[in-house]
Amino acid sequence: MDAKSNAVFWQEKWERGETGFHEPQANPLLTCHISALDLPAGARIFVPLCGMSQDMVWLAGQGYHVTGCELSDIAVRRFFSDLGITPDIVDAGPLRCFSAGTIRIFAGNIFDLTPDLLGPMDAIYDRAALIALPEDLRRAYAAHLLSLTGPVPELLVTLDYDQSCLKGPPFSVDEAFLRECYGQAYAFTLLESRAVEGGLKGRCPASENVWRLSPFPPSS
Repeated sequence: MDAKSNAVFWQEKWERGETGFHEPQANPLLTCHISALDLPAGARIFVPLCGMSQDMVWLAGQGYHVTGCELSDIAVRRFFSDLGITPDIVDAGPLRCFSAGTIRIFAGNIFDLTPDLLGPMDAIYDRAALIALPEDLRRAYAAHLLSLTGPVPELLVTLDYDQSCLKGPPFSVDEAFLRECYGQAYAFTLLESRAVEGGLKGRCPASENVWRLSPFPPSS
């Protein structure tokens, strides 16, 4: 699946209301493990392919400044509507930026987001971005993410399962693939691995893995 086809796929899911992947509360893997990043108060956290995730609300409630990027304008508008908030909306190049309080979300294709538009980030939280993309786009996304933020601490949630059982998304992403994409910039720590209850979509065994990606210190 190329980038254009992938974008159409996700846009149509939002338009049809096929959002079974959306969680109505903050993900417990986030709430359990965000402390592993050892972030200072007020840190700026980037949440790529954020949908209308309640994880952003929880992070903002912890005192962080949260920036998301989401392809679907529908998802972004619904996120703020569900909170009963009217955001400020401004054009940001090919994207549109919605902001309220310490949360802002860029609506549009993440590959159109630039470091200048995003601004400096202190950390990344990726629960549903990397695993949402087919393999070729996954590599491009990983490279683009590094170009956007540089190597900053990241909390990454992946799925690992027999890809022959299901086509995806979500896709299986193993440690070897992570090291291929991020190994030049990060050291990896597996914080938790747990079986998906009932299997992935009830069809095959899967594990949900939580990784801390720690930037290598700059070479002297």
